[in-house]
Amino acid sequence: MISNQVLQNTLDGLKNISRTEFCVTDTEGKALATTFADTVCSEDEVVDFINSQADSQIIKGYQLFKIYDDHQLEYVLIVDGDSQDVFMVGKLVVFQIQNLLVAYKERFNKDNFIKNLLLDNLLLVDIYNRAKKLHIDIDVRRVVFILESNQDKEYGSLEGIKNVLGGKNGDFVTAVDEKSIIIVKELSPTDGYDEADKVANTILTALGIEKDGKTHIAYGTIVKELKEVSRSYKEARMALDVGKIFFGDKEVIAYSSLGIGRLIYQLPIPLCKMFIKEIFDGKSPDDFDEETLTTINKFFENSLNVSETSRQLYIHRNTLVYRLDKLQKSTGLDLRVFEDAITFKIALMVVRYMKYMETLDY
Repeated sequence: MISNQVLQNTLDGLKNISRTEFCVTDTEGKALATTFADTVCSEDEVVDFINSQADSQIIKGYQLFKIYDDHQLEYVLIVDGDSQDVFMVGKLVVFQIQNLLVAYKERFNKDNFIKNLLLDNLLLVDIYNRAKKLHIDIDVRRVVFILESNQDKEYGSLEGIKNVLGGKNGDFVTAVDEKSIIIVKELSPTDGYDEADKVANTILTALGIEKDGKTHIAYGTIVKELKEVSRSYKEARMALDVGKIFFGDKEVIAYSSLGIGRLIYQLPIPLCKMFIKEIFDGKSPDDFDEETLTTINKFFENSLNVSETSRQLYIHRNTLVYRLDKLQKSTGLDLRVFEDAITFKIALMVVRYMKYMETLDY
């Protein structure tokens, strides 16, 4: 059903065009939207008209029209005046509102279809049949985005995001829970992940979302068929979770850029604990002091380059070597050796993953 606000906006616009007063009531005679300054027909008069066989009728100088939605009476339109010209205006308004009913019903059906598609609630044959009825292209490249924020403002109103996307018919914006907004974006044959990244950043910029570490937008891989949209959604959902663990400072997270974090995210916690115990003999790699952790992270950032790391830390090369030697004695891992560095890097990520999962238990 159309919202009362949409009805009111429609009547206001039609009044400006036709210079005629309108009122729309429900099937009990109660006014839902009106341009009249005062009450016109009483509820009983409207109900009497509804119970009659006529589709239009003149009552006390007003013309009343029945508005149907698929042969079901939905509204009554009251128009000021009883001339033939007013009758024609009334018929045009009835036609306009009936078209709005059809459009809103189709929009709701599409939204419901997309939600079920994302959640894998449809059989393959249902996907093709319903897509055909709803005039949704099957063989089009698409990618799914998920926008999530803890900011206390209407950053992600569905209409706001639709406006950012330009209101294209091939794009769908919906929500499957209270936290997230899902965007199914249609792409051209030449669009790739650079374009997807631009879309994500455009949404954040256009909605004026502050970069405070609480807002993230993730997207999955580009799919070529409608039936694969659910896979892109699941990938985007994983990217959002993995991004919070390992890339908390990034607002835009692509599934294709998760790297080893994607593998660690799928490991069972008991296996992670076993790994840490075997490598560090019960110790945790993040128990080191802040200076040591800063040194380790900067060393990894510079691809195990001693000279560049010491330069960025503003310390002598020998000081960095001393810290690495000290770390080797306590852990048995020499970060200057690629294999040991990989082991230590994975261990840090595993510990971060375990801590994140512990927060979800409470």
